[in-house]
Amino acid sequence: MLTVAIMAQGAMGAGVARRLTGHSVAVVTCLDGRSPASAARATAAGMQAVAFDALASADLFLSVLPPSEALSIAERVAPLLRPGMVYADCNAISPALAERIGTMLAPSGCAYVDAGIIGGPPREDSYTPRIYASGPHAGRLAVLEAHGLQVPVLDGPIGAASALKMCYAGITKGLTAIGSAMLLAAERSGAGEALHAELADSQPALLAWLGRSVPGMFDKAYRWVGEMDEIAAFVGPEHGEGDIYRGAAQLYARLAADHAGAGAEIGALRAALTPRRRD
Repeated sequence: MLTVAIMAQGAMGAGVARRLTGHSVAVVTCLDGRSPASAARATAAGMQAVAFDALASADLFLSVLPPSEALSIAERVAPLLRPGMVYADCNAISPALAERIGTMLAPSGCAYVDAGIIGGPPREDSYTPRIYASGPHAGRLAVLEAHGLQVPVLDGPIGAASALKMCYAGITKGLTAIGSAMLLAAERSGAGEALHAELADSQPALLAWLGRSVPGMFDKAYRWVGEMDEIAAFVGPEHGEGDIYRGAAQLYARLAADHAGAGAEIGALRAALTPRRRD
């Protein structure tokens, strides 16, 4: 039986684990230092909790974490890796960081794969995200196609899958940030009702998209901060448009704190997306 180690038990990690365990794959994880909520998600997904060193029994490692943790977990896992094992970094990181992690893991002899997940966690209704893979060993990750996942293999080096993820997220999550910023500005200036009416009349598809993407961002904003930083690094400091994503990171950090706190700006965004009746 194929054994997969999934590093972290968040919504995506647990969702991927649930799909794999439902397709005859043993999924192991380490819960040391994790929260009760993480442990509950792991149990519900059929993940087997093992000691950290026991993760060495896995055939394949999937690193599915906030991007700020990608390097540190690779450094921690490195002593467990051996020739023949596959390590796939599935985090939203820049191509430069993906290459750095690959170089760092090279002495282990493992097959390193650069991967990027586009889409939400696998669902019971059969929805499945795409886990794009690149690099000389990308085909090794495609074994998961036989176990309920979609793994398109890109014809490109380490960094190609990460670049695709950066570009896609830069558009989708970047648009969510721009929309949120302008909705908040409209509410602060008293133009919220008029903006909603104008969008409904001239940009109904955009308003409908914001109506889904903005509220769906609230409980994820804390994870998107690091992703925006990685996209800014990918764009490069020599290009001024990278400031768009540095600003987006600041916005998402503020919204994450507000979501966990008073909720004033979260409430303003909800109001901005709600049609208001004129008397």
